[in-house]
Amino acid sequence: MAAEASDVGNPWINIGIFAAFVAVTMVIVLRASKQNRSAADFYAGGRNFTGPQNGTAIAGDYLSAASFLGICGAIAINGYDGFLYSIGFLVAWLVALLLVAELLRNTGKFTMADVLSFRLRQRPVRMAAALATLMVVFFYLLAQMAGAGGLVALLLGISSTAGQSVVIAIVGVLMIAYVMIGGMKGTTWVQIIKAVLLIAGAGVMTFWVLAKFGFNLSDLFQGAIDKAGPGGEALVEPGKQYGATPMSQLNFLSLALALVLGTAGLPHVLTRFYTVPTGKEARRSVVWAIWLIGIFYLFTLVLGYGAGALVGPEAISSAPGGVNSAALLLAYELGGEILLGIISAVAFATILAVVAGLTITAATSFAHDIYANVIKKGEVKPDGEVKVARLTVLVIGVLAIVGGIFAQGQNIAFLVALAFAVAASANLPTIIYSLFWKRFNTSGALWSMYGGLVSCLVLIAFSPVVSGKVDPATGASLSMIKDTSIDFAVIPLENPGLISIPLAFLLGVLGTFLSKETSHPEKFAEMEVRSLTGAGSEKAVVH
Repeated sequence: MAAEASDVGNPWINIGIFAAFVAVTMVIVLRASKQNRSAADFYAGGRNFTGPQNGTAIAGDYLSAASFLGICGAIAINGYDGFLYSIGFLVAWLVALLLVAELLRNTGKFTMADVLSFRLRQRPVRMAAALATLMVVFFYLLAQMAGAGGLVALLLGISSTAGQSVVIAIVGVLMIAYVMIGGMKGTTWVQIIKAVLLIAGAGVMTFWVLAKFGFNLSDLFQGAIDKAGPGGEALVEPGKQYGATPMSQLNFLSLALALVLGTAGLPHVLTRFYTVPTGKEARRSVVWAIWLIGIFYLFTLVLGYGAGALVGPEAISSAPGGVNSAALLLAYELGGEILLGIISAVAFATILAVVAGLTITAATSFAHDIYANVIKKGEVKPDGEVKVARLTVLVIGVLAIVGGIFAQGQNIAFLVALAFAVAASANLPTIIYSLFWKRFNTSGALWSMYGGLVSCLVLIAFSPVVSGKVDPATGASLSMIKDTSIDFAVIPLENPGLISIPLAFLLGVLGTFLSKETSHPEKFAEMEVRSLTGAGSEKAVVH
């Protein structure tokens, strides 16, 4: 992997800061691994994290490469419409706080499927929930891996696809090591450190950008307009990306629905609620997460327009990492090689922390739901379950590496939005119905989960995301399939949420009413008492 001369920064400084972060976090993970003595330790960190600690870790888990690299780039290129990603990602937390967090913590054990199978038939519901979890995690991992390739391509001056592919493989290997060694406890501490670094780094850059424009937002916006050239006024008006045609407006509506409803169905976020000792701490976690995430997304507004004003849309689009390079190019413009090295290490930490969280969620779901409860019918020792989880981490890591190589060049904020659509379609309707609808039964859950998942995947496969989307200016493909002669996009929506989410809610109702299965009001009453009071919920592990 011969690195060409980097146009931005000093590759050796960047590698040095990367290596320092990896070394420090690996020491933390190794120390945390010594406390992993049970399945509850490996899956849920022993349930010993406080609300503020878990809230910071949730922010670390949630503020992914999409939040930092993708959104800054989207705002720099598309202005107001790019900032809509930030708004959607933040507003989504209100749904998680009000409808899901505490109830889920009180009712479940390790995974979302624990809640869904509480009053429904165990094996089919667990299998459906685990498959939905694995699919959401896969899409999310695609985004993070694509982000890793673009990030290091820019920093090391690697323009070849083969070079970026090697970088993605290295990230995958590190991710596997973090999770296999440290489990949830190690992963949580990596996420806490990363959240502090990311918010602090973004805060410093935000202050620096505002200082350059006399702490006047109007001057900042005018600078971005001037740098964009003719038609630059569109950056501060709605409609640059989503307002030109009725179809683009529908695309925005579909995206907004997926973002706002997706968070409450994201398996790796839901799993974090099991790492606290009580439902009250789960609620505190979400409040802390909302504050930290909200502050960060305000920073992205300044950073995005700052990148537009100081670097320019043309330079961002032509950089090796494309639109995902905006925040890094801005760091170089502000503070040269050193700030670029620090911010890029933070971005790298962001990717590592998020992929570690995603991987342990997928491994937990497969080992706990599919292996222990479906294949072995609950007759498996906890240490055997953890061994299977570690093996699953290895398999998921390999799949993530292969998928990330195929997803190179995509806007990672957009790829994450697809994961949100899958989560909102396959998971959220069943979670809501299970917690709040007495009549809901197993048939309704299966119709909702499989219907939402399959419809979402089919709509994505036949959308412009996969094939047929061409840049009118350059003629280059903007889809995952780069050959412009291949076009099987028959569904114009780029995000399927507008169709698949209402369909999943509807299928849950139809499946319930068309089924002859008798409901169990006594199980619902037990679940309701437990979810609201915490009576009988899982307790912290005491060593």
